[in-house]
Amino acid sequence: MQLKSLALALAGVALSAVVAMAQAPIKPAIVYDKGGKFDKSFNEGVFAGAEKFKTETGVELRDFEPTNDAQIEQALRRFARDGHSPIIAVGFSQATALQKVAAEFPALKFTIIDMVVDLPNVQSVVFKEHEGSYLVGLLAGMASKSNKVGFVGGMDIPLIRKFACGYVQGVKAAKKDAEIFQNMTGSTPAAWNDPVKGGELAKSQIDRGADVIYHAAGGTGIGVLRAAADAGKLGIGVDSNQNALQPGKVLTSMLKRVDVAAYASFKAARDGSWKPGISVLGLKEDGVGWALDDANKALITPEMKAAADKARADIISGAVKVHDYMSDSKCAV
Repeated sequence: MQLKSLALALAGVALSAVVAMAQAPIKPAIVYDKGGKFDKSFNEGVFAGAEKFKTETGVELRDFEPTNDAQIEQALRRFARDGHSPIIAVGFSQATALQKVAAEFPALKFTIIDMVVDLPNVQSVVFKEHEGSYLVGLLAGMASKSNKVGFVGGMDIPLIRKFACGYVQGVKAAKKDAEIFQNMTGSTPAAWNDPVKGGELAKSQIDRGADVIYHAAGGTGIGVLRAAADAGKLGIGVDSNQNALQPGKVLTSMLKRVDVAAYASFKAARDGSWKPGISVLGLKEDGVGWALDDANKALITPEMKAAADKARADIISGAVKVHDYMSDSKCAV
């Protein structure tokens, strides 16, 4: 009996050791993009994922909101020196800084969202934004009464052109002769946080006849959604579910699951399954999609939902191919 008790005790110790190894102590940290973590869009999605992880595990985390490019590298290096790992770098603009810092701290784990950094201790998470944008474009085309819709981007970069191109393809799939107005807010990072300019661009598109406007502009998009609602038109949100920002006036939101990316990175590090390399998240992986909830359900007819569901299935199966602007810097339509 004593030997049996000893064996059971040793087995228990071994099991505890396995569990402890599987749930290794981590010191997570986040460096947000310059729009700030409460931008109601991209950054706030990452924040939501981090908060979910914190609530479930009780693990505390640190974060920083830079206001300029120099602060990004400083923050990444400070967190690394303090032994934080994994460290999430939010946004393509952090790639150069992360390339330097991650190379200096090869024993630490880093995750970058929206860009690829090819280092053995970096996990890169990118999305098929063109697929999700196609779906909301399809819905915009079906909802439009004027046959004219709009798009307001943030900073004029290939990534945002990718959103726009997917949207145009979806609109044209619904209404071949539809007219799509496109404006970018600016050419510097300030373009992500200028709701006044976003509102002005939306108003100019509305004056030209647009009755549905999609934004991919971070904090600037808050002004787009407000201008559309004030004019009695429809907006389309992005990244996070923005339907409730203007209830009944936001047709839908193109969901980009940066919350899932942040949560998954922290959870994998804690569970011992974190891996470097590139993750590409599209419709098939539930990395992008569109939002349907109480705030917009009255705007989505059964026919619209059926069309979006079919398009989603067709894109996943390959029956419908959505052109990726970033593959050749061109839009097919």
